[in-house]
Amino acid sequence: MKKQFVLLLVATVWLAAFRLPDALEVGSKMPKPDIKMKDVTGKEISLNDAKKSNGLLVMFSCNTCPYVARNQERTREICHFALKNNIGVILINSNEAERDGGDSYAAMQSYAKKQSYAWYYTVDKNNEIADAFAADRTPECYLFNKDAVLVYKGAIDDNPGSAADVSQKYLHNAMNAILTGKAVEVTSSASVGCGIKRKM
Repeated sequence: MKKQFVLLLVATVWLAAFRLPDALEVGSKMPKPDIKMKDVTGKEISLNDAKKSNGLLVMFSCNTCPYVARNQERTREICHFALKNNIGVILINSNEAERDGGDSYAAMQSYAKKQSYAWYYTVDKNNEIADAFAADRTPECYLFNKDAVLVYKGAIDDNPGSAADVSQKYLHNAMNAILTGKAVEVTSSASVGCGIKRKM
């Protein structure tokens, strides 16, 4: 009985130590806007640096997740659409436990070049930004308006597994709403993907 109590106590302490903060709610201001992250170009970039006049799309991503690969064409489409409409774009790699493997900085540079990224792709050192957002999936999207207020979070669309079967383009619709001054109808959706690999 004493051994079970000790194990329970250890588990409780571990969960308390590594529990993510409360989810970032729609209507929240952008967290950690001035923290600098290393981009694949070698520049140090913050969320504020990436933001443009109509807002900012933050997407937690990586090189290795099958869902990221499956969504890659959709990622390129929505990022180009955002930039064309003065919404900044920054992709963030928070897989700190994989920096010696497929999500190393060199691998990120190679991946960004292969995918023809025309936007920021940064290293989230010690998961600082992912923790502030309570992000836990790749891909996972956060759209902020011109006032740096969160208006949408979640998936790119309603079918991360199959582009051919998409019926609701959540992120695209949310962008159109902020560009036309309308309220975002669907403000959140479930992100489907791989867990962010945090270093414990």
